[in-house]
Amino acid sequence: MASRRDFLSQPAPENYVAGLGRGATGFTTRSDLGPAREGPSEDQIKAAVAKRSAQLGLTESKDEDNNEDENRYQDPDNEVGLFAGGIYEKDDEEADEIWQKVDEKLGRRRQKQREAREKAELEEYERKNPKIQQQFAGLKRALESVTDEEWANLPDPKDLTGRTKRARQARMERFYAVPDSVLAAARDTGQFGTTVADDGTATEGNKDGTVTDFAKIGAARDKVLRARLEQESHSSGIVAAGSATSIDPKGYLTSLASTQGAEQSIGDIEQFRKMLKSAVDSNPKQAASWIAAARLEIAAGKPGAARTLIEKGCQHCPKSEDIWLESIHLNDVANAKKIAARAIEANPHSVKLWVEAMKLETDPRSKRKVIQVALDHNQESEALWKELVNLEEKVEDARILLAKATELIPQSLDLWLALARMEVPENARKVLNKAVKKLPNSHELWIAAARLEEQLGEGAKHPVMKNAVKFLAKQNAMPKREEWIAEAEKCEEEGAVITCSNIIEETLGWGLDEDDDRKELWMEDAKASIGRDRFATARAIYAYALRVFPNSKTLYMAAVELERNHGTKDDLWRALEKAVEACPNHEVFWLMLAKEKAGEINEARRVLARAFKQNPDNEDIWLAAVKLEADNGFIDQARDLLKTARQNAPTDRVWMRSVAFERQLGDNEAALDLVRDALQLFPAAPKLWMMKGQIYEDLGKPTEAREAYATGVRAVPSSIPLWLLYSRLEERSGNVVKARSVLDRARQAVPKAPELWTELIRVERRAGNVSQARVLMANALQQMPKSGLLWAERILELEPRTQRKTLLAEAVKKVEHDPILLVTAARLLWAERKLDRAQTWFEKALLLDRDVGDTWAWYYKFLVQHGTDEKRGELVAKCVLNDPKHGEHWQAVAKHPRNADKKTEEILKLVAASLG
Repeated sequence: MASRRDFLSQPAPENYVAGLGRGATGFTTRSDLGPAREGPSEDQIKAAVAKRSAQLGLTESKDEDNNEDENRYQDPDNEVGLFAGGIYEKDDEEADEIWQKVDEKLGRRRQKQREAREKAELEEYERKNPKIQQQFAGLKRALESVTDEEWANLPDPKDLTGRTKRARQARMERFYAVPDSVLAAARDTGQFGTTVADDGTATEGNKDGTVTDFAKIGAARDKVLRARLEQESHSSGIVAAGSATSIDPKGYLTSLASTQGAEQSIGDIEQFRKMLKSAVDSNPKQAASWIAAARLEIAAGKPGAARTLIEKGCQHCPKSEDIWLESIHLNDVANAKKIAARAIEANPHSVKLWVEAMKLETDPRSKRKVIQVALDHNQESEALWKELVNLEEKVEDARILLAKATELIPQSLDLWLALARMEVPENARKVLNKAVKKLPNSHELWIAAARLEEQLGEGAKHPVMKNAVKFLAKQNAMPKREEWIAEAEKCEEEGAVITCSNIIEETLGWGLDEDDDRKELWMEDAKASIGRDRFATARAIYAYALRVFPNSKTLYMAAVELERNHGTKDDLWRALEKAVEACPNHEVFWLMLAKEKAGEINEARRVLARAFKQNPDNEDIWLAAVKLEADNGFIDQARDLLKTARQNAPTDRVWMRSVAFERQLGDNEAALDLVRDALQLFPAAPKLWMMKGQIYEDLGKPTEAREAYATGVRAVPSSIPLWLLYSRLEERSGNVVKARSVLDRARQAVPKAPELWTELIRVERRAGNVSQARVLMANALQQMPKSGLLWAERILELEPRTQRKTLLAEAVKKVEHDPILLVTAARLLWAERKLDRAQTWFEKALLLDRDVGDTWAWYYKFLVQHGTDEKRGELVAKCVLNDPKHGEHWQAVAKHPRNADKKTEEILKLVAASLG
C-alpha cells in the first residue's frame, strides 16, 4: 500500500480527454493551425485491444475453420454495437430502404415455391400420421347400414375387473374369526361400573374397576368390526375437532347429541375423551362439559363410566338443571328417583326437575302428590298447573283447579281459555269477560267468545268480532290482516265456519285505503287460501270483495270457479244467479247458468229467456238456445230459433251454425243453399268457403268443391285451413303436382306458416320423394327454427331411429315450450319402454297447454296400454273439465258432422283410436 501512488500522481488513462465527462468540448485557435496531430500507431491499438480483452476475461476462439465470433465487434457495455453512437444520416436511411426493397422482392419471388413446399410437406405428414377421426371415418359412415336387429345382437363387453391389481390383492386377503374373549377384553378395556347404593354412595364393581357384561359379548363382535372398518374413513369434521387446540364444551355437546346412537371409531372416541377431560379439569363448574363427556361414554357403549362422570358433574354443578336431568335419564327408575330428590333439594324452584320427578311415578295419585308439593314452591308456574289439571279425572275438580290457577296467574291466556271451555255457556261468557279485563290486548279471547256464540246458535245475532275490532283498535293491539286470515283458517279447520266468515268480514279491509289495489290483493288472498284447502275462508273473502266491488266480472268469475271446483251444485247456482243479477250484460254468466241447468230444460229455457231480455241481439245467447233445443231433440224449435237469429242477429257465426245444423241433420242441399246465401253477405268468412267445399265433397262433386276452394283462397288468401283443404282435395284426386302447386301458392301468401310447410313435406313424403322432403324440411327449419310441429315431423318421419334422440335433444334446446314437441318426446320414450319417463313428459305437455286435444288423446292411448282404470278415469275427468278445442287430429274428429252430438269423453276415445 505504501508503494501505491496517490490519485494526482497516477498516469492518465489512454485516450483521456480532459473535461469530456462533464460536457466540455475542444476548440482550435489560429495558433493551433498547422500539421494535424498523428493518431495512435498500429502497435498501440493492438496493445489496447489485448489489454481490454484481458480485463474482461474474453479469449478469442481458435477452431479449425478460424470462424469469427458473431459478437466480436459488439460492445459489452452497449448491446447494440460499437456503431450505435454514430450519426444516422440521410444516405444511411436511403441505403436501408434499398436493401429492404431487395429483401421484399426476393421474398415474394420465392413465396409461391415456399408455400407449395410447405403444403406438400404437411400433406405428406398427415398421410403418414392420420388422425384417429380420419381413421374411423369410413367405419362411421358404414354404421348407417346397420339394422336394428344387428344393434340388438351386439354382445355386451366382458367384465375385466378381476384382472386388475386391486382384484388380485382382494383375493389374497384372508379373514379369521376372533375369539370371544379377545373381543370382550377389547370392548371392556378401561370401563368402570358404578351403581348407586341405598345410602346414595357410589360403589365399583370389580377391584380393577372393570365391569364385564357377558350378555353383550355377541354384540361386541359386530361393534369392534364396525369400529375397525370406520377407522379407515375419518370425516373432515372429526379430524378438525381432533386437531383443535381450543375446546368448546357446548359445541361438543351439540355435536355429540346430533350423532347419538351412531358408532364411533376407537381413535375418534379417544380423541374426544381426552379433549373433554381437559375441558372438565380446566373448568369443573361447566355443566355442559360433564354432559358431553357422559354422552361420549354412552356412544362408546360404556354406561357405567357415563354414570360415574355425570355423578361427579352433579357434585360440582348442583345448581344446573340440565346435568341433573341427564343423570336421571342415565339411571334406572329406582336410582333416578333418589337422584331427582337430591336435584330438587338443590333446586326447589326448578319446574323441569319437578315435572321429571312426576314422570318417574307410575300411579296418578303419586304424580298428583309430586305436582302439589311442586306448586307449594312454585305457585305461579303455568306448566305445573297444566300438569295438575291434566291429571284430574273429574271435570268439576279440573274446573276448580283452573279457577285457582287463573287467580294466581291472571296473565296466562291458555289457562283462561281452558277454564272457559270447561264452564257452561253462561259462566263461559263471564270467564271470557273477566279474561279480557286481565288481557286487554289478546285477540284470541275475542275469537273464543265468537266461537262460543256460534256454538250457542247466536253467531249472527251478537256481533262479537265487530266489537272486538273496535276494542282492539282502541287498545292499539289490532293484529295484521294476514294474522286475521290465519285465525279465520284455523277456525274453519276446527269447524267454526260462521266465526271464520265474521273474522273475514270485519278485518279483511283493515288498514287498506281506496288508493290501494284492493281487488287484486283480495283475489291473491283467496287464491292462497284455496291453495291451503281453506275454501270457506276463500268464499268469505270473495263475498266481502264483491260487497266492495259489486259489479266486478273478474271477482264473480273467480267466485263461480271456486263453487264449480269445490262447492255443491246449489252453491254454484246461487253464485251464478248473483253474477247475472250484478252483470246482466255479460253473456258468459248467462251461458254458464243455462249450461248448469241444461238437465232441466224448462229451467234452462227460462234462463235463456231472461238473457234474451237483457241481450236481445247477442249471438252467443241465440246459439246457446239453439244448442239446448237440438241437444234435447227439439229439431223444429232449433231450426226456428236459427231462422229468427239470422234475422235479429245476422252474423257470420249464426249463418255458419245454421249451415252446420243442416249438415248434422244430413240435409246437404239445404245446407248448400244456406251457405250460398251466407257467402253473399260475408264473402270474407273463410269457414263459409270451407263448409261449401266440404258440402260438395260430401255430395261427390269434386269439381265444384275444387272451384269453391279456389274461389275461397282468392277471397281469403290468409286462411291456412282453407289452403290445406284445397291441397288435400287435389292429393286425394291423384294430382300431386297440383297439390304441390297449391301449397307453393299458399306459402307465398302466408310465408312463415309451419302448417303449410309441414303439409308440403308430407305430400312429398307420401309421394315417395323422401330426399325432397328432407330438403324442404331443412329450408323450413332455417326459416322457423322454433316450430315444434316441424321438429316433430322431422324426428318421427324423416330421420332413422338411431338419430331421433339426438335430434330431440337439439329440438328441446331450441324450442323451450311447445306441447307438440313434448308429446313427441313422450312417444319416443314410450317406444323405448321407458314408461315412467314417458308419463312424466305427457303430464308436462298437459300442464303447458290443456287446450290441445291431441295431447289428451295420446296420453289416453298410452294409459289404455300401460295405465290403470283409476288413472284413465282421472284423465277422462280432467279432459271433460278442460274441454279442449284445438289439435290437428282433435279438430278433424270433433268437427265432423256425424260427431256433433258426441260428448268430450266420446271424442277423446275416438281421437285416441284414430291415432297411428
